[in-house]
Amino acid sequence: MKKKTIVIVDDHLLFAQSLESLISKLQEYEVLAILKNGKELTQYYLHKRKKPDLILLDVKMPVMDGVQAMQWLKDNQPEQKVLALTMEDDEETIIKMLRAGAKGYLLKDIHPENFEFAMKMVIEQGFYYSGKVEIALKHSEGFDQSMSLQESLTDKERVFLKYACSELTYKDIAGELGLSPKTIENYRESVFRKLEVNTRVGLVIYCIKNKLFKI
Repeated sequence: MKKKTIVIVDDHLLFAQSLESLISKLQEYEVLAILKNGKELTQYYLHKRKKPDLILLDVKMPVMDGVQAMQWLKDNQPEQKVLALTMEDDEETIIKMLRAGAKGYLLKDIHPENFEFAMKMVIEQGFYYSGKVEIALKHSEGFDQSMSLQESLTDKERVFLKYACSELTYKDIAGELGLSPKTIENYRESVFRKLEVNTRVGLVIYCIKNKLFKI
């Protein structure tokens, strides 16, 4: 059986080695390399080493962090599948990673069984998102259903949705649109309800999966 290949990019050596040990116990997978930061990842490609089926990419690293590495991959290896790794459920950073092309994100305290499932989903299906965001995806699989949800949005809510998929804060969005923060909050709650998502990350994922905007 041909094994699926993994590259780990994480500056915490103990965590990276533990991750490698976990993966080595899974019959379907093997680790090609452990790299300490995004710069080492770019060098990995420049030396034309074997392209992995999946990269497990830490977000916060010295020299070249996960967001910068993800941007490099988007420009130079756009087909490469990547799972972002993070210690904290940082909404702003997650959105940056998703916009740059990450196929999902994992919290580092994920259960080993869920970790294996996440790798399998990204390699085979193209997407994986942790618990709180999976709820946001449950109604976005069917095109007809997603279209009916989108059609319930008002023009102003569509404008808000586009800005919500940017890296602007809600306060910044209010300033850009010349609206009060309270009005933006009302748009947010209405869009969450209509698209059946619970978080801003869920909105971004919904838009990526349904190709509503160029993210």
